[in-house]
Amino acid sequence: MRILVLGGGSIGRQIAESLKGEFEIIIVEKDEIRAKSLAESGFNVVQGDFSYTATLLKAGVDRADAVVITTRDLETAKKTVYVIRTNNGGVPIITLLPDDMPKETLEDVILEEFEKEVHVDHGIYPQKAITEAFLRTLLELGERKNALMLYKKLQELKGKGDSLLILTHDNPDPDAISAAVALSVIAQNAGLKTTIAHGGEITHHENQAFVNLLGVHLRKASRGSYEIRKHPFIALVDCQPNGNLTVLDPDDLPRVQVIIDHHQVFQHLHELLPDGAFLDIRPEVKSSAAILTEYIKSLNITPSENLATALFYGIYTDTKKFSKLSHVDLKAIEFLAGRVNHELLDRIEHPDISTETAEILARAILNRRAYKNVVVSNVGFIRNRDALAESADFLLRLEGISTVLVFGIVDDYIEMSARTRDVRVNIGAVMKEAFSNIGSGGGHATMGGARIPLGLFKLAKDKNSLLRLAEEAITEKFLEALHVKEG
Repeated sequence: MRILVLGGGSIGRQIAESLKGEFEIIIVEKDEIRAKSLAESGFNVVQGDFSYTATLLKAGVDRADAVVITTRDLETAKKTVYVIRTNNGGVPIITLLPDDMPKETLEDVILEEFEKEVHVDHGIYPQKAITEAFLRTLLELGERKNALMLYKKLQELKGKGDSLLILTHDNPDPDAISAAVALSVIAQNAGLKTTIAHGGEITHHENQAFVNLLGVHLRKASRGSYEIRKHPFIALVDCQPNGNLTVLDPDDLPRVQVIIDHHQVFQHLHELLPDGAFLDIRPEVKSSAAILTEYIKSLNITPSENLATALFYGIYTDTKKFSKLSHVDLKAIEFLAGRVNHELLDRIEHPDISTETAEILARAILNRRAYKNVVVSNVGFIRNRDALAESADFLLRLEGISTVLVFGIVDDYIEMSARTRDVRVNIGAVMKEAFSNIGSGGGHATMGGARIPLGLFKLAKDKNSLLRLAEEAITEKFLEALHVKEG
């Protein structure tokens, strides 16, 4: 690739030095002394005024693959663009421009003055570039500060005890599991023994494959159990104590020293935690795995292939297959991409479906009720809570349907999963509005969930009555929060 660098000052020289050896570089420099110095440094130099046709032809502008204009003088740049386009109509032109001038304005000025239509491919704005460089540096400092604060907290805990219990939400998904594993690695680097636990079930067939293929070790814990009480410190990942987590008693909360999450802050959270607890809750980030990847990167910890694959898949699932990404998620993907085992990813994403999941999906289809473009489906008594989300995802693909709610009864709770592709609806806010006063509810713009204790519903005479009462109450509340009338 043949590149002309027009101007051998500080910018032009640095560009040439950076590209030297990679491309054929020709520097065009007007000043005789500077041109001689560049030539003595081993550069191919043409001495002359690059706004002149003869100089650019001598430099081979007609054979160039790219031209870089480094002058800050607008009059010179304007004339130079005209001369380049007169001799090479297709070569990409990259030029410095004032921060308040779009490249289209320069094109219009050349058309007016020289009566020639030209195209400038890229405008570089020095002030903007400097500002962006500062912002990138400050963001990196912020990322490192978060990671160092976490590490300092873990080292502080190590000075008071030797083990850390890492809890996910009750029915962990790949995002929660991979984030917990990453935190475990960081904590072990700080000298702590770690245990990862959850209170519910892992029933989604992809999640089961995820755990088995990546060799993730999780323990089942119950409220008040020795597994919960034996650890001096607790960390919560992808959950909060008054949200989608049921295994903690109020007496356990003083031991919660770390919370890392990407969901909105649940009510009264700060009132529940001890002073000095480490909190990193970022609703603008789409996955907890991305936050933990940021820590891993900032602390210079090299993730194993399995951990990188787990974090990558965690981000993939919680961002709807990379369709909803924040800058934190994007940077995490970039960091992890070269470390991922793609064969494992394929096996995780395409596991065999269980008979129970297939039966629940069939029930969701048969029991669906449509209200305009909204579907509500009651799948009855189930054990596989994750099948609700799979059913909701499937029903959302039905023609003419933009919002879906699937619910079922699991043990002593009514569990719900909701999805939407309606840009006017924030389904997480809808679930919170509809069900937080009788249980818990929330989520993101396109996916949400809720859980309601059976409570008074248990007074129903039989299971059919219970299901009917639950369906009537849930449908009414959900449609009301959506501002959709029944009928």
